[in-house]
Amino acid sequence: MSQADIAVIGLAVMGENLVLNMESKGFTVAVYNRTTEKVTKFVEGRGAGKNLVGAYSLEELVGSLKRPRKLMIMVKAGKAVDAVIGQLTPLLEKGDIIIDGGNSEFPDSERRTKELAEKGLLYVGSGVSGGEEGALKGPSIMPGGSPEAWPSIQPIFQAISAKADSGEPCCDWVGNGGAGHFVKMVHNGIEYGDMQLICEGYQLMTSLLGLDHDEMHGVFSKWNEGDLDSYLIEISRDIMGVKDEDGSPLVTKILDTAGQKGTGKWTGITALDLGIPLTLIGEAVFARCLSAIKEERVEASKVISGPTPKFDGDKEEFIKDIGDALYGAKLVSYAQGFSLMRAASEENDWELNYGNVALMWRGGCIIRSGFLGKIREAFNKNAELSNLLLDDYFREKIMAAQAGWRRVCSKALEMGIPVPALSSALCYFDGYRTDRLPANLLQAQRDYFGAHMYERVDQPRGEFFHTNWTGRGADTASSAYNV
Repeated sequence: MSQADIAVIGLAVMGENLVLNMESKGFTVAVYNRTTEKVTKFVEGRGAGKNLVGAYSLEELVGSLKRPRKLMIMVKAGKAVDAVIGQLTPLLEKGDIIIDGGNSEFPDSERRTKELAEKGLLYVGSGVSGGEEGALKGPSIMPGGSPEAWPSIQPIFQAISAKADSGEPCCDWVGNGGAGHFVKMVHNGIEYGDMQLICEGYQLMTSLLGLDHDEMHGVFSKWNEGDLDSYLIEISRDIMGVKDEDGSPLVTKILDTAGQKGTGKWTGITALDLGIPLTLIGEAVFARCLSAIKEERVEASKVISGPTPKFDGDKEEFIKDIGDALYGAKLVSYAQGFSLMRAASEENDWELNYGNVALMWRGGCIIRSGFLGKIREAFNKNAELSNLLLDDYFREKIMAAQAGWRRVCSKALEMGIPVPALSSALCYFDGYRTDRLPANLLQAQRDYFGAHMYERVDQPRGEFFHTNWTGRGADTASSAYNV
């Protein structure tokens, strides 16, 4: 008997929590896992007494669903998703909907949308952010794919999503094809950047200012009440307060090697493909890579020396400067991320609504913050805004932050404390506000050794020239193009 509103395939913690979230909002959910013992354990355990339908085969799962059937796949991205889709396809009918809620690469969602459309099926590639707690209590959800699927899944997705302060759901249709997973990828890239910035602030407070973790608990608490208010600042505050069994801060016992699942790397690769300067997120990814070579760093520390960090200024003023530096760099990271989304939207005809993206990230997700409300206002005021740094509000904020930001980067470099994200963001800010960069010399170099030609400031754009720089070369030029 068809009774379930939606099915979830994959009962790891994210899958289970999404099921419980859906059921708590009044939906009947069918569940299936390849290891069928998990179905029994879940239905009789966390799901006991709830409106769930346990299925022990895909045929049974499909048969339990109302039409159009809606099946959400929560398995590891890549081949596993394609394998499940391949098993499902023969069991479904025209108009049925397959939803991939994992961290898939957006080109895979582009491909799957087209392949399933040829079979009369609808595909949704949906980013889901918020971790285990978000999945259970309300995540940020970023669906894209076949637009015809949205009316059927909208009531479920918007019911289970987080809500902004205004009560609006942190979920809306993103765009065609891979748009949903693309926006989730950029979200994760920005998450890499936010985390790295906070870690650099942490190292400055420990290595330069000599603050203990109780003092830093107070600093993070204060920051979380101002412009830096965010989930990541909040949890950093909480981490500072957790003690190990011996009474020492637990965070100091954690090995300093960072892991990564790949979404930050994908963001950087996509930025290179589209020619967008995504410098901060790139540095955040490389910082994780550098942290991973722990043994090599330990050996290097024994033979390579630098300055001994010391600070003889006003600590309270410098803490304020660190806060300003975090804010300025954070703004650059989001400016770069939204510029990447604009370029991808134009490349793929997605017609992304950037104000809606900011709303989707306003609650439930890992980068949720009050800051995103201001981003939404900026794009609602000017949907064609080319860069967040040009918005009146953010321009004033970053101008006010830059003096402290510069003092922080200067002192860090002087004292040999690595701040790759803070400093690369400042370099982007200075490059973006500079009307003449030294790329004229770069173009001369390219023309010198490769006859790649150059444009002139006294001639119209699009006209290219070549110079025989040595007198020994020829007048024949190479073709002018940019990858």
